[in-house]
Amino acid sequence: MSTEDPSSVRADHPGQARFPNLLAPLDLGHVVLRNRVLMGSMHVGLEEQPGRLSKMAAYFAARAAGGVGLIVTGGVAPNRAGVTKPLAGKLRNRYEVFKHRAVTDAVHEAGGRIAMQILHTGRYAYSPLAVAPSAIQSPISPFKPRALSERGVRSTIADFARAARLAKEAGYDGVEIMGSEGYLINQFIARHTNHRKDGWGGSYANRIRFALEIVRQTRDAVGEDFIIIYRLSMLDLIPDGSTWDEVVELAKKVEEAGASIINTGIGWHEARVPTIGTMVPRGAFTWVTKKLMGEVSLPLVTSNRINMPETAERILADGHADMVSMARPLLADPEWVLKAEQDRSDEINTCIACNQACLDHVFRNKRAACLVNPLACHETELRIEPASAPRRVAVVGAGPAGLAAATVAAERGHAVTLFEASEAIGGQFNMAKKIPGKEEFRETLRYFARRIELSGLSLELGRRVDAAALADAGFDVVVLATGVRPRELSFPGADDPRVLSYVDVLAGGAEVGERVAIIGAGGIGFDVAEFLAHQGQSTGEDLGTFLRTWGIDGEHESPGGLQAPSPPAPRRKIVMCQRRAGKLGASLGKTTGWIHRAALKQLEVEMLDRVRYERFDEQGLHIEVEGSPRVLEVDNVIVCAGQLKDDRLLEPLRARGITAHCIGGAALAAELDAKRAIDEGTRLAASL
Repeated sequence: MSTEDPSSVRADHPGQARFPNLLAPLDLGHVVLRNRVLMGSMHVGLEEQPGRLSKMAAYFAARAAGGVGLIVTGGVAPNRAGVTKPLAGKLRNRYEVFKHRAVTDAVHEAGGRIAMQILHTGRYAYSPLAVAPSAIQSPISPFKPRALSERGVRSTIADFARAARLAKEAGYDGVEIMGSEGYLINQFIARHTNHRKDGWGGSYANRIRFALEIVRQTRDAVGEDFIIIYRLSMLDLIPDGSTWDEVVELAKKVEEAGASIINTGIGWHEARVPTIGTMVPRGAFTWVTKKLMGEVSLPLVTSNRINMPETAERILADGHADMVSMARPLLADPEWVLKAEQDRSDEINTCIACNQACLDHVFRNKRAACLVNPLACHETELRIEPASAPRRVAVVGAGPAGLAAATVAAERGHAVTLFEASEAIGGQFNMAKKIPGKEEFRETLRYFARRIELSGLSLELGRRVDAAALADAGFDVVVLATGVRPRELSFPGADDPRVLSYVDVLAGGAEVGERVAIIGAGGIGFDVAEFLAHQGQSTGEDLGTFLRTWGIDGEHESPGGLQAPSPPAPRRKIVMCQRRAGKLGASLGKTTGWIHRAALKQLEVEMLDRVRYERFDEQGLHIEVEGSPRVLEVDNVIVCAGQLKDDRLLEPLRARGITAHCIGGAALAAELDAKRAIDEGTRLAASL
């Protein structure tokens, strides 16, 4: 695909010189997309709202106004059996067309284009109505599916085509046929899930008939002037997945069947390989799409962990794809493309791929949001508007909560002073960014530093303030974002200098020996274990190490793209302990916890529950495990056993008659929660 001459930069697009490939239009024949950014499909929990989809309309309209070339909705089922869960979104009749009109009208009014993804979950459905090519239960659903009959197969194909026709009637510019991630179409394609003996199973030609018939009948139903994206699983990452030759064969036949664009799908949901977590290197799977470049003439879209314009531009310039797909980065910043166009990429609120407020929410049947952008999916309810009466506001503490509160308050017109006792903003994020695989937290600190510059607030670093100083300064409101203090444990030997807190290790740079016991197995304990096990080694930023560690065949020579994992040797011998019974790391994120547990297993970290701590001495840490004594011969003990809120300024301020609010860790010192901290800071500042 051709790009514009970088020398001919539009006055309103100064970023064209830096991002000529990313910002180039894409001609699909009957329509021209304004740039090479596709907002990838992502279910956000707005799809099931009753009545017209007004909240979803506002959510997508914000991204359209932000400059996205083409938006793809979250998955909409073509029939009842295909829904993700009971009462989930589907498109089968005229009333449902009416609901969707709110979305397409809003996007078009904002100058954007939008395609509806047609998704049949197959055996992934959280429903007793689940169907599949064969009656094989998924490891991620409690419901065993019913095998589709021959008649059921053909009626399901017709349902896809009808959903596409109704989508066109609803005003969509196209549809995406979801053929990857282990959903129904993918289940027909792979031997792993297709054990049929009829004309829809057996040979590869038979197994791809279902996909090809859906594309053909969809094209017949919508005509030529309508975008059809086919989401092709290019790397299954499961046993008995597709070979590379099969991927190429299917891509060519999908083109012949009438698709307009082929999008890249990576990994099934049941695959035990991380594909979108923050420990996955940026653009880690674009090499897969590049292998297909030239095999078909359709534009190819690449995806997964592309979160900044510089990364996207390099991918396109290197010939890895014709277009890039992003979903979560556009949750984090709806103006991502606009900022690239205006050469303001330093102002982008970067997605850190934490999954805490997006995927984790959706998998718990909650509406999605974004850890770094609480406004996401709440556009009609949480607005940042000019203050009716500007006030003098002090924010104490420049961690995530304080940064959010201070910048939002200043942007609303309040006179804000942000006090920070240390010499840098960031608080707990300055420790998080040191954890292997969490380097993206640096981007959030860069973003807030830039917001501070643009907002005009007064930042006082290295300034520890007390209630008297705040009262004397005459502030109308004081926001305490003073964070937490590590909880100290009391047992004989706990005062030994070899017993350290996580702050000593991550912030203080304390030297740690080769044998370590970690007390506490929440998020902080896991972070410290990763840090110490990897210390000094290359981490998830290195693609080769990532592929080898997780057993990904970087040449895709094996079915499904899997090979034997080869993780690096751990730098230390580590034992993690917790008092309570049960799985260590139970409080970790729903969609990422398994990754952290698997990573520590690879690093040979021993995990103990039901531990009672007796003493620490020259022999080591004396413990009792399920009633049996044991001595852990360790050089150091690292305490990661919780925190206490630091709200010591609250009562002295209130005693002086000053309005004071606590947010973040200063309000609740449970497991450190940046999502809650930023949300609280944003909402409080929006209400002042």
